[in-house]
Parts: sequence; C-alpha cells; structure tokens
Amino acid sequence: MADRERVRERMKNSGVEFILAQFVDIHGSAKVKMVPASSLDGMIDDGAGFAGAAVWGAGQGPHSHDMLARIDLESYTPLPWMPNTVRFASDLYVDDEPHLFCSRNNLKRVLQSVRDQGYVFNVGMEPEHFLVTRNDDGSIQPWDPDHVDGLSKPCYDFRSMAPAMEYLQELTSSLNALGWGVYQTDHEDGNGQYEINFDYQDALTTADRITFFKMATSQIAKKYGAIATHMPKPFSDRTGSGLHVHFHLASAKTGQCVFDDAADTRGLGCSAMGYHFVGGILKHARALCAVTSPTVNCYKRLQLGAGLRAGRSGFTWTPAFITYGDNNRTQMIRTAGPGHFEDRTVSAGCNPYLALAAYVAAGMDGIENEIDPGDPNLENMYERSPAEVRKLGIQILPQSLLEAVEELRNDEVVKNALGVIAEEFIELKAAEWSTYDAQVTPWEINEYLTFF
Repeated sequence: MADRERVRERMKNSGVEFILAQFVDIHGSAKVKMVPASSLDGMIDDGAGFAGAAVWGAGQGPHSHDMLARIDLESYTPLPWMPNTVRFASDLYVDDEPHLFCSRNNLKRVLQSVRDQGYVFNVGMEPEHFLVTRNDDGSIQPWDPDHVDGLSKPCYDFRSMAPAMEYLQELTSSLNALGWGVYQTDHEDGNGQYEINFDYQDALTTADRITFFKMATSQIAKKYGAIATHMPKPFSDRTGSGLHVHFHLASAKTGQCVFDDAADTRGLGCSAMGYHFVGGILKHARALCAVTSPTVNCYKRLQLGAGLRAGRSGFTWTPAFITYGDNNRTQMIRTAGPGHFEDRTVSAGCNPYLALAAYVAAGMDGIENEIDPGDPNLENMYERSPAEVRKLGIQILPQSLLEAVEELRNDEVVKNALGVIAEEFIELKAAEWSTYDAQVTPWEINEYLTFF
C-alpha cells in the first residue's frame, strides 16, 4: 500500500493525468492501453484487459480469456514528450495467474533461477538506430537535412552529427531526467546512424529501458522530421544496427562482479566463472542467434566477408565467427575490461526480454558444466576467410533466419530459457522465413528477366 501511495503522490505532484500500461509482443513491439490516472488501483490489482489473439505470440485464440496487464510500480517512466502521461512496464496475467507467454514474465522466471543460485545478471545494451525519411515512391534515405552526411566513414564526424545534435540532446536530457545515466552519444558508422549509451542495470530494468527507448526515439525523432528505425539493416550498403550487450554476473549478496580476477593467467583479468559463462555462450551461439537476431533482415547484418557486404566504410563491425578475445572488435565477444564482456552480434531487432533470458541461460549452462571457451583469439578475424576458420575448427554464426531456427529447434537449453514461448517463437519465425523466401524481389527481376 505504501508503494502505491508514494506513486499516487508522485503522479499528483507531477501533473500526471494518464497511465500507459505497456507490455511487448513476441517480437518485442510495445503494446499499450491508456487509462486515466484515477485508475491506478485497478491497474495494480487487476490490470488493463487485452485480447491475446490480437497480438503476435501471446499463445491465445479468439476464444481465450482476457490477458490483464498489471503494472510494475518500479518501472514508473514519465513520457518526456507528453509530461501528463506516465508509462509502466506490465506483466500479463490470465485468470489471475502469470501468463507464461509474457516475455517479461519469462525473463523474470529465468532471472529468479539465476538469483536462486546466488547471482544477479547485470547488463548494459547499446541501441544503435537510424534516422530516415521516406521518398515519394516509398523508399527511404538517411535523414540529412543539411545534405552533409555523405561520407564513406561518417563515424564520429562532427559535420555529419551536427544536424542531429538537437535530437540527440533532447533525447539525452530526457533520459537523464529519468535517471538513466546517459554518458555519451555519437554518430555511428552508417550515414544517419546514431548510438546512445546509458548506465547498466539488472537485466529486467535494462530490457524495460530498451523498450521505452524505442518508444521515445519514435516520438522525439518525428519532431525533427525524421523516422527513427531500429531495423537492423535498412540500407544494403551501410553498416547495420546492433544492440551490443555488455554483461557480467554479480553476487546477489554483495553486488560485486564475480567475473573479474587479477590473477588470470590468460591475460584478460577474468575469473574461471567468467570464462565458463563465455564458454556456455559460445557453445549455444548458433541457437542463441535465432533469439538475438530474430528477423530475416538481421542476417543482412551478420553476413561473412567484406566487399559489398562490408558497406561503404569498409567494415561490417559485426563479427560472424563464434570467437572471443581481448579488447578486439572483430571477435563475437570482446573483453572490454577485467570481467567485462561485450557481445557484438546481438541485433537491434531483438526482443530484449527473450534475448536476455536465452543469453543468461546459455551462460549459466557454461558455469554449471564448466565449459572452457579455450584461449582468447587475438587475431583480426576480418582478415580470415570462412575456409580458413573452418580449418581452425571455428564455428560460424547462422547466415539466415532459417538456419538459426533449425539450430534453435535442437538446443534444449535455449528452448527451456524461452519456456512455453519457444514453440510459438519457432513456428512464427519459420513462417516468417517461408513468407520471405516466397517473395520475388526487384533484384531478381533485374538479374533474371532476360538472363535465359
């Protein structure tokens, strides 16, 4: 009762008139109902009602009982672009029981298992995204109001970033007003591409924030005449957008990172537990890929090789080989500091709740079974051909959604991390691939119309 009274008082003092009860579908898309602030008690005790068959992957048909989204008071998030409204992340219930097809409920289930073993999974995610505009024919181009963002290597370039500084400053100030600790922003490697970095938190809080970040970018960008897209690869000749995951386990009792060890003989300052966690990720990487890169478009970003696939800057910045190393961005997992790992393969198009549930489960399997990842790879993997790495026994990430889904079908650890969602996820993603594969693209018309 005390918590709700504090929230009620906070809403009253801030002039909040409306509440968004928000959850995500299986794809990670935000779904909401808006209710008056006077309905706060109902949103806590009962929840906002939704017809589950109206959203993707809810495990319901048109005959099913309502899903009720009960708000989490800890996720109180005022909308910077609409100050009279506050968003709460919600958990879904059906017939007064937690709905197991709810991505957030599923992540909480997996994280509780981790906590039962004495640990907390802490995560920072780096959301890359593009600002684009639509042309009259429906195609898109990078948002570039000053017509200056045309460099082949625009990363960190002042002139390329300058037109977006108002957008980035408004976004930064808005998120910092929420206590997110944004500490840097930059123009990324693609024209019209930007990244915002904010403080790490426990995995559930980070997943809630990534969801809200996508909501915020969509609304703030339109004030500047742009569309914010988190599509992983909107342009074939430009670098794709990732959602790089920085992670470690901490002691649930002390809060101290358990992955660092100054006496590490491998030179990365990591503990045996940290190496075993990485070993689990590498073992399950091909199945994890279906969850961390869950769309057809994601695999335009994960392709091997340079040339056309590398984009205008010369590099993909997306490792496709299953390796780990030191502070080396050509590895799937780089060690950014002692006990501090970063996975660079995770796609901007993932559902963060499902991705983090699968990720920590794979890592914990590595700890439980003491999976050794081997010595760190210190090479420039961009200089290695697929044939060379195969001779070295290094695996390659799936090169299509179909390939990744087949890996997921056969990985019990990753499927168990998704719970009852797994089969629905596999079915939806297999259908997505089939629909895509049936398309006749403009490229095919241009290539083959008079070919024979």
